[in-house]
Amino acid sequence: MLRPTIRKRIIGIALGLIFLMAITSALSTVMTRKVAHQLDEFSSKYVEAYGHLARTNVRSLEQALALRRMVIAKMQMPPDEAGFLERQKAYEAMGLEIEKEAQAARTLINAIIEDTSTASDNARLGRIDDRIENVTNDLARYLRDEYKRLMSLLEARNFSEARSSLARSDELRDEFNRKVDEIRGDMLGQVRADAKVTMRNQQTAIVISVILTILASVLGLLFAMFVSIGITRPVRRLLEGTREVEAGKLDGSIDVTTRDEIGQLTAAFNKMVEQLRHKERLRETFGRYVDPRVVEGLIDPKSLAASSGERRVMTVLFCDMKGFTSLSEGMTPQGLVKVMNHYLSTMSGPIRSHRGIIDKYIGDAIMAYWGPPFTEDSEQARLACLAAVEMADRGKALRTELPELIGVRTVPSDCEVRIGIATGEVLVGSIGSEFMMSYTVMGDAVNLASRLENANKIYGSHSLASEAAIKAAGDAVEAREVDRVIVVGQTHPETVFEIIGRAGELTEQQLVLQTRYAEGLAAYRARRWDDARRSFRAALEVVPGDSPSKAMAERVENFSANPPPADWDGAWRLDQK
Repeated sequence: MLRPTIRKRIIGIALGLIFLMAITSALSTVMTRKVAHQLDEFSSKYVEAYGHLARTNVRSLEQALALRRMVIAKMQMPPDEAGFLERQKAYEAMGLEIEKEAQAARTLINAIIEDTSTASDNARLGRIDDRIENVTNDLARYLRDEYKRLMSLLEARNFSEARSSLARSDELRDEFNRKVDEIRGDMLGQVRADAKVTMRNQQTAIVISVILTILASVLGLLFAMFVSIGITRPVRRLLEGTREVEAGKLDGSIDVTTRDEIGQLTAAFNKMVEQLRHKERLRETFGRYVDPRVVEGLIDPKSLAASSGERRVMTVLFCDMKGFTSLSEGMTPQGLVKVMNHYLSTMSGPIRSHRGIIDKYIGDAIMAYWGPPFTEDSEQARLACLAAVEMADRGKALRTELPELIGVRTVPSDCEVRIGIATGEVLVGSIGSEFMMSYTVMGDAVNLASRLENANKIYGSHSLASEAAIKAAGDAVEAREVDRVIVVGQTHPETVFEIIGRAGELTEQQLVLQTRYAEGLAAYRARRWDDARRSFRAALEVVPGDSPSKAMAERVENFSANPPPADWDGAWRLDQK
């Protein structure tokens, strides 16, 4: 089966228009030829026949003049015989001319009658032909008789009777001329009638040509519109489908209504959309396991410049829930998965809303990071600290939701969220083996964040951050310096801060707590144990449940009994007991 192609459709339109124009031209040509034939008949037959009849009158008058001159030549004294003979020859020649002109007119009239292609009044023309024949025959017979009598009278020189015979000849000729004039009048009427018919046919031909041209144009336009709509309609649907795909709408398809190139293109477009839809499902599914921005970078390596590995300053966050392991004991696998998913979803929300990248879930722990190309350098620490504040708030709400989820009345009081944040140089890129790769970060900042999250156990805090992270966050959050620590794997001390809340949201008690704690920390590092003890106790009086103040007060008591070495720099080793 032949497939209709756009080329064939266009050729079909052209052939259709050519066919319509050919029909119009052919009909116009036929009508024009018919009118031209009528005009030719009018000019070459009607007018010529009328001219022959007019010349018949002229020849009759010339013959009458020749006859008078013959009579005058005979009546002279002496008679002019030479002139008579010359006039006699002219007379006879005029008679022949009269018959010749009449016969020519009859021949043309008979030609018109025999031509059936023209709408002539053949009956009327036939009567005219008969009248011409009768008039010429009567003239020839009567004048011949009168002419013979006149010649005999002239020979007898009976001029009186000759004049009477000449008068009778004139009467016969006048009668002939009158009848010829009547025939010419009827002929002129026929000419005018046929001229009107010819003009009417000409106007009809013009009108028909105009109608046919308009009809051909309308039919051609309708045919072209029908075919062009068949071409443009699927193109418009294809264009609309393309715009929907461009807008991210992949849930539709385009009906294939033709079997031409556009139909094939539409089918290919539907296949492409189906593949895009499949890829989008893969992307959505894969995005639940790997951050969509990382997925995008893996699909388009140009958008992830560090996929091959490079060093960058990043902010890393670790989150864990204290006491979750003991809480999950005795739970069914289905219940544990339900609780884990709810907990991880609750804690992941602030990370995603603050443009962080969730690197992985490790049991009930979460690792995330901020930095180029996902966030600007100037924003990464601020976003991470704000996410930590929101995660701490959600952690408090989560404690009220857990009893209903796990089917118990209460949860242990130590079931709290712990967060560690550190900003520093890390190795970022696709790291792994030939069997499995992971786009992740590695380095001291990662280790520091993990250790700070764990250090919350020591200070009883919720969110600890490195000094670099707090400085980079600027005035976005309120924080207090907690201590200087040396984490496992490092030798230099790190100043550690606790994130208390968003900027401008601290209460009066929290502001006083910050001041008292800072005074106690300064005395602690100066080995002024009594001053440090008083400051931390003052801090506890302001906020009795402040865990960092309790931890530091207890350490001061221990150092009062067992002072640290003389070279002690005020830093606490996290691997100390």
